Amino acid sequence: MKLKKVLAVTLLAAMAATSMMGCGKKEEDKLEKIKKEGKLVMATSPDFAPYEFEDISSGEKVYAGSDIELGKYIAEQLGVELEIQAMDFSAVQAAVTTGSVDIAISGFSKTPEREESMGLSNFYKAEDDDGKSQGILVLKDQAANYTTAESFSGKKIAAQNGALQQSLVTAQLPDAQLESISNINDAILMLQSGKVDAVAIATTVGESYMANYPDIVMSDWYFEILDDGNVVAVTKGQDALLAEVNKAVDSCMEQGLYKKWYDEAAEQARALGLDVE
Repeated sequence: MKLKKVLAVTLLAAMAATSMMGCGKKEEDKLEKIKKEGKLVMATSPDFAPYEFEDISSGEKVYAGSDIELGKYIAEQLGVELEIQAMDFSAVQAAVTTGSVDIAISGFSKTPEREESMGLSNFYKAEDDDGKSQGILVLKDQAANYTTAESFSGKKIAAQNGALQQSLVTAQLPDAQLESISNINDAILMLQSGKVDAVAIATTVGESYMANYPDIVMSDWYFEILDDGNVVAVTKGQDALLAEVNKAVDSCMEQGLYKKWYDEAAEQARALGLDVE
C-alpha cells in the first residue's frame, strides 16, 4: 500500500515537473516565434486619441497615436516588423489573454483583474498626474447639475466594456446605472441623443471629444485615482517577452520619447479635428 502511494506521489511529481517544463518552454516560444517570423502582432482599439486613432486623410486607413509609436519602438528593439490588429477594446483584452496576438497596447491601466489574467509591463505616461486623469462627459447645458458623486445617482453612465472606467463607475458611483459600450464614439452619440446621461472617460480623451462636439463637456467631478500611467499587456506567463517589452518601455521613458510621441500625436489629432488640450 505504501509503495503504491510512493509511486503515485512520484508519478504526480514527475507530471508536475513535466508540466512546469512545458510551461517554461511555452514562455520562451512566444519570443522565439516573434523573432523567427520577423513580426510582432499588436492588438489595439483605435478610438482613443491621441493614444491610438485612425487617420484616413491620405485616402488610406493609417493607425496613429503615441501607443502606436510605442508598439513600433518595441518591434524595432526586437528587430522585427509591427503588425497591427484593430478591434473593439473588449476584444483586445480577449486577444492578448488567449495569446492570439503577441502584445496589446490600448491605453491599459493596471488593475488587479488584469494582473490576474495578463502579464503587464512597467508604467509609461506622457503627463504628470493632477488627480483628474479620469472623469465624466456630460451635456454642456446640464453640466451645472453634475458637481458631486451624488449628482450621478440614478443616472445612466456609459463606460467602455472591460475598461478602467467601467470599474470606476461600479466602485465609486454605485447608485448610477452602468451602460456598457464597446466603442467610445457610440457612447458620445448615446450621450447626445439622450440614451445615456454621461460617459466615463479618460480626461485627455474626453477633452479631445469636447473640441469636436461643442455640446459636451467634462463635468467638475472626477474619479479618485492615482494614475501611475498605462501598461503594455502580454499573454500571462510570457515572461521572456515581457522582459523585452519592459526594456523597451523603460528605454523610451528614459529618453523622453513617449512624451514626444504624445505631443506629435496630439498635433496630428488636432489636424483631424480631434483637438487635444
